[in-house]
Order: sequence, then C-alpha cells, then structure tokens
Amino acid sequence: MEYINSEFVIRLLLALVLGFCLGIERELTNKYAGLRTHILVCLGACVFTLLSIYGFPTFAAGDNVNIEQATGLRDTARIAAQIVTGIGFIGAGTVLRNGPMVFGLTTAATLWVAASIGMACGTGLYDIAIISTILSVVVLTLIRIFERRILPSSFKQTKRYKISVYCGKDEDKTIYNYLLSTTDEMLSFSSKRLIENAEKCKISATFEVLNKKMIDEIYYQLRELTSTDSVSIQELND
Repeated sequence: MEYINSEFVIRLLLALVLGFCLGIERELTNKYAGLRTHILVCLGACVFTLLSIYGFPTFAAGDNVNIEQATGLRDTARIAAQIVTGIGFIGAGTVLRNGPMVFGLTTAATLWVAASIGMACGTGLYDIAIISTILSVVVLTLIRIFERRILPSSFKQTKRYKISVYCGKDEDKTIYNYLLSTTDEMLSFSSKRLIENAEKCKISATFEVLNKKMIDEIYYQLRELTSTDSVSIQELND
C-alpha cells in the first residue's frame, strides 16, 4: 500500500476549511446554497484539480513515440477547465426567478468563488486561496453592512418580500387593498380556495418596500384587520 501524500491531505483540508468560511455566511443568512454545499464545491474542485495535475502522468510507450502530441494526456488544465463550466450548473440552480424578480445571484457567485478557491488549494497556491477567502467574506459581510447603514436612502434599493396568508374566503379584497396602499409596489397577488376547507383561502403576494421596519407593521396590521389563521413573510432579496 502506497503512503498517503501529506501535501495532498493539507490541500484537501484547507479547501474544506475555506469552503466552510464561505458557506457559514450563506448559512447564517438562510440562503439556498449553505454550509454543506460550499464545503463540497470547494473540496470537489480541489480533488479535480489534484487529479488534473497528478492523476494522468505521461505513459512510457517507447523512445520514438511522443505521447503528449499523440493523446494530449499531458494537458493538465483539461480537467480543471471543466470545473469552471460544471460549477455553472450548480450556480444556475440557485438563481430563481419569480415574475419580474430574480434572486440568488450572490449565492451563485459565491459558489463560483468557492470552486476557484478549491482549485487554488489543489494547485498548492495557499496564499491566493486564503486571501481570496478573506476578501470574499469581507465582501459578503462588511459590504452588506455598508449598503444598509452607510449609503444614503436615496441610493438604497427596495426590498422584495413574499407574504402568505391563510384567512377567510371573503377577506382577500381587504388584504389586497391594504397591501396596495401600504407597500411601495405590488408585484403579484393571488387568492386560492383551500380544498380541505372551502370557507378558507390562501393568499400569496409579492411586494417591495424601502423601509424594512414596515414589515413588522404589515404583519401585525394583517393580524388585526382580518381573522387570519397564519401570516408568514419571507425576504426575497439576495
């Protein structure tokens, strides 16, 4: 049995740790691709890069045969290049569209960066991997604070929310008029009768507000205005 290459172990463990550092921020902000996804992407990219560099050595086939020219097996960038393409499929799965709204782009970009950090670990470029991770975490955390607290209100974008309300079948108009008059922009609104109870309906709506403090007011007002069974509000911004 051949010995375990300690250098490979170090690269794999570093990819795992750095993937964890990226994924923990997405996990804490309740994004679709969280901790395990980022760890696996970073670790997988590292493994593929190691295979690309060390897994396909030149085969001995005689002095007069140029295997490199005949088969191209020494093109060590071939597998690594496919990581960039392959990660696009995972990233695309985190980008969701709901009518005019698109969210998940930041998470997709984070997965893309996680793959690049894993590749850096696989090639042994530790300084690039560590610095890239630090800069990525700074962008994901400090820039978020900068956008919310430092930028003037006139430059702030509205926040998108999705609300689900279970209420009486005749209360949909009341809720619609309230949301229309309270929110900055109503993006969608639908009301469906419940199959198990024809006297009840489920209301789903998406809207935009500039001031996040309005969400608490909307929540409590809906509870008071109607005989709602439940109200749930989800932020759709990435």
